[in-house]
Amino acid sequence: MKPDDLDVHLLIEGLYHRYGYDFRNYASASLKRRIQSFLKTEEIATVAELRAQVLTDRACAERLLLGLTVNTTAMFRDPSFYVAFRQQVVPLLRTYPFLRIWHAGCSTGQEVYSMAILLQEEGLYHRCRIYATDANDRVLQIARQGIYPSKQMQDYTQLYLKAGGLRTFSEYYTAKYNNVILRPALRERVVFGEHNLVTDGSFNEFNVIICRNVLIYFNQTLQNQVHGLFYNSLCKFGILGLGKQETIRFTKYETAYDDLAKAEKLYRRRN
Repeated sequence: MKPDDLDVHLLIEGLYHRYGYDFRNYASASLKRRIQSFLKTEEIATVAELRAQVLTDRACAERLLLGLTVNTTAMFRDPSFYVAFRQQVVPLLRTYPFLRIWHAGCSTGQEVYSMAILLQEEGLYHRCRIYATDANDRVLQIARQGIYPSKQMQDYTQLYLKAGGLRTFSEYYTAKYNNVILRPALRERVVFGEHNLVTDGSFNEFNVIICRNVLIYFNQTLQNQVHGLFYNSLCKFGILGLGKQETIRFTKYETAYDDLAKAEKLYRRRN
């Protein structure tokens, strides 16, 4: 049975007022699917029962937070994005003496390390600072460690090659038991930290902002709010990278950017 609208509303309001987790402007259909999946995993019969439990059990609330946030990621996910980034964005970045890059909604960090590898191969990494943020501290802990299951490496290697990788992918990690540990040099220019796109504001001015496959889970009101945050955090002629299913069209910032690589949702802020 699908969650009832009123019960979902009361659950989301309860989460916000009890813990400050704000899902009130997330896309409704996606939110309901995730609540339904969480009910099944936790063997809880109804949303009302779930609400009663999370309001008195912080551990359950944190599990629900993980269930409601989207943490699907991979190294060099959507490799054509990285090809376009190399071809269209890297030449522009070479004109700056120092680069600040914000990877918003970084999840467990694979796409952050992918960008670090690309920038290293292009000779830019030593003059970059990457700020990798997420609202969820548990996924950030994984990101900071840079340790991933070795069984994923075959797929990641194929994605790296499709993304235009210039070396042998295995140069970037050390295998240990069933995991691989990414080279510490890839973390040297990365600062991981908590930042909630729903409730937190700008914290610096950036040359590049990457936020891929996050906005699709927000409703239009929240998307507009986050686009405002990105616009005000980008320097003039700064680069914005979104997911393939995301766009700045139909937002009030539509005319504030030029297409840099239209199919890959790479935009450049106008003056």
